[in-house]
Amino acid sequence: MGGNAGIFLRNLNQERIVLVVAVLIFLAAVIGLPGFLTSDNLIAIVRSIAVLGILALGMSIVIIGRGIDLSMVAIMAMSVAWYLQLLNDGMPNLSAFALVLAGVLAIGLVNGFLVAYADVPAIFVTLASGSFVFGYVRSQLIPSDAVPVPQGHWVELLGGLRFLDVPVEIYLFVALSAVTFLFLRYTKWGRYVYYAGDNPVAARNIGIPVRAMLVLRYALSALLAFVAGLLTAASLHSINTRVVNSHLLYDIVLVAVIGGIGLSGGKGGVRNVLVGAALIGIMLNAMTIIDIPLLYQNLIKSVILLFAIIIDGLLNPRDEQTAQQGDI
Repeated sequence: MGGNAGIFLRNLNQERIVLVVAVLIFLAAVIGLPGFLTSDNLIAIVRSIAVLGILALGMSIVIIGRGIDLSMVAIMAMSVAWYLQLLNDGMPNLSAFALVLAGVLAIGLVNGFLVAYADVPAIFVTLASGSFVFGYVRSQLIPSDAVPVPQGHWVELLGGLRFLDVPVEIYLFVALSAVTFLFLRYTKWGRYVYYAGDNPVAARNIGIPVRAMLVLRYALSALLAFVAGLLTAASLHSINTRVVNSHLLYDIVLVAVIGGIGLSGGKGGVRNVLVGAALIGIMLNAMTIIDIPLLYQNLIKSVILLFAIIIDGLLNPRDEQTAQQGDI
């Protein structure tokens, strides 16, 4: 018995700990909170983390490659707000979508270029680009904070789609999780993400295009942010740009880090995102049922994020000799 316990403890990592905690909180909520186990509430839990999970997928691709993207929420909100404003101004749907998609890709590519080729730290590049996107779109392209979805548009119809009484955004989250998993685990470019994140100097020396891969990661992050924004608008029938100033960005990082994706790079995957999202979704739902004020919910999440970062630093120490990013 003691030997089995020792093996269990040796195999215990952050992902498994978080999974155990999520299960324990789930069981406690089932026992102590009336209505928690109803099908409507369980669907509400998954639906509440679908957009957050999609954003965390994009963030995780960047973090695994030893970076971070603080512009995701600004890209999510402002790109969709601009798209809806173009539609409300009478621009044809295809033209508006193509224009906004090009803008989203341009932001992601600029982020990646500045980090990869100008050697500017990712935290400063993406913080500045997020602030620029928010300020420019809000001041020059849209007249108000909230932009409605035009009546009868496909985004509005998307929000009402259900299969087997399950909202479509849950299926899209699952599908994007599967695609991201396949990309990271079974494609050459996905394996390059891990190599570059684990040791960028060694990856560069064996011929991996580290700089080009870094640009690709930020472009993918921007695209996933755009998808998350479309799903948000579909669910709410509008997009409110004030979400840029909310705690959503911290929630994205929280889901990725608490699930076990190492900030030092080269570690983690989609499974970690799913575990982290499950814990946060269950915890937030339980706190909402208990009627814990939002202020205290944010305080609890902040404490959890702080502990997750400390644990990550202990489990995944960063090797400063391999901290450079670049390509020959």
